[in-house]
This record gives sequence, C-alpha cells and structure tokens, in this order.
Amino acid sequence: MNLQEAESSTILITPAQGWVSLHLKELWEYRELFYFLVWRDMKVRYKQTILGVAWAILQPVFTMFVFTVFFGWLAHMPSDGVPYPIFAYSALLPWQLFVRSLTASSNSVVANENLITKVYFPRLVAPLSATVAGVLDFAIASVVLFVMMWFYHIVPTSAVWLLPLFVLLAIATALGVGLWLSALNVQYRDVGHAIPFLTQIWLFVTPIVYPSSLVPEPWRIVYGLNPMVGVVEGFRWSLLGTGSGPGGILTASTLVACALLVSGMFYFRRMEQTFADTV
Repeated sequence: MNLQEAESSTILITPAQGWVSLHLKELWEYRELFYFLVWRDMKVRYKQTILGVAWAILQPVFTMFVFTVFFGWLAHMPSDGVPYPIFAYSALLPWQLFVRSLTASSNSVVANENLITKVYFPRLVAPLSATVAGVLDFAIASVVLFVMMWFYHIVPTSAVWLLPLFVLLAIATALGVGLWLSALNVQYRDVGHAIPFLTQIWLFVTPIVYPSSLVPEPWRIVYGLNPMVGVVEGFRWSLLGTGSGPGGILTASTLVACALLVSGMFYFRRMEQTFADTV
C-alpha cells in the first residue's frame, strides 16, 4: 500500500461543532455494545448479594407497606375505590422503574469513564442501556401486583393492553431527564448528590400516595406537566379502572416527556465532545 492509498483509508474523528445531528443510525451499528452493556448492568446489579433479585420485590413491597400504614390506615387517604395496598403498589411499580432508570442513566457517563476515555462509540449508548436495564426489576416486581389483584379479586380492565405504552412513557421520561443530568454530571459532580433529593421531591408531586382527583380541576393540566402524573394515572386507569382515563393530564404529560427526550438527546450530543477530556 502506497502513501496515497494509506491516506485515503484513514478515518479522522473530529468533534462536531454547535447543535449537531443525533446520528441515530450509529446506535443500530453499535447494537451489540448496547446489548452487552444492558446484560452487564443486569448481572452487576445484584452480584455478591445474599437475596439477589429478591431486592427487586422487597423494595416496592416494603415501601407499599409503609405507605399503607401511614397514609392508608392512619391518614385515611382516599384510594379511588380500590384497596389502598393495590392503589399504592400499582403506582410504585412505574415509579420505581422511573427512579432506577433515571439514577442509572444520570450516572452512566461517569460510571463508564474507562470505556469512554479509551475507545469511540456513540455516547448515547451509555444512558440508553442504563435506562433499559431497569425493566427486568419492573417485570419481576409486577408479579407481586398480579398476585395482590388475585387476592383482592380485582380483574384487570379491558384497557390493560395499554400498559406497555405507559411503561414506555416512564422510560422516555427517565431517559430524557437522565440525558440532561448525565451530561451535566460530567462537569458538575454535585448532580450525582442532588439526584436522590430530586427524586424524593418528585415523589410527593406525583399521585402515588394520593389520587390526582384531590387536585382542583383548574390546576389539573398544570399538574399534568409532571410527566409521571400521566404515567401513574394511566397505569392505574388501564389496570384498575380508576380515574377518568386519558385526557388533558395524559396529553400534557406526554408532550412534556417528548420535549424532555428530544431536547435531552440534542443537548447530550452537543456536550459529548468534551466527555473524554472532562470525565
């Protein structure tokens, strides 16, 4: 091979300038890396633990028990006509999926520092794989919900087939926020410390321990600007038949989730050129 041929076969990777294209085709080209990272995260999550995957069940179950005692029995919080344990647990399922996905995606770039500083790959793979890995915990914990529904003689509604759409909405919300926070976390490590505080505040502005019917009607659309309101309300409605079904709240939540996801992807792509130098 002569010098001219060698120069023509050289691929030069340079950082993009300004607001760049998302290059989503690259994600498909690196799909094997995506599968590997998802599998790695699933294996590492409960490695060298005594209870293993049982933690995926214990956390929402004990949280549901605490909420039932303090909010259901002592505070007599309304539960839209269903037993309070079912009311709380059916909201905790998508909420736990959201929190785990958000936390994992927000820390994904920093956690993959050794990989990012050594080889090139689409950086979007890191937060995306971290988000998807939490679906396994969600699937395991869902078994408990259906056992509880059998115990309370509750039959799923005819709209149960819409459940996957609300799960996707929860994942999209977690990924959208996670993309913003993961890019910021590279430069400002305070973000990692702020995430638990953020999720705690977010929990109480989401109808998990209380129904959204307690929110005055004029404020319901504004309340729906929290994307997890639409997720939780839609999840309960499609499974238990509570609430009034899809409407203004779900529309507002979906639009905000889409805006967070699209803007987060563009911001992440813009900032990723500095990850290897900063992380």
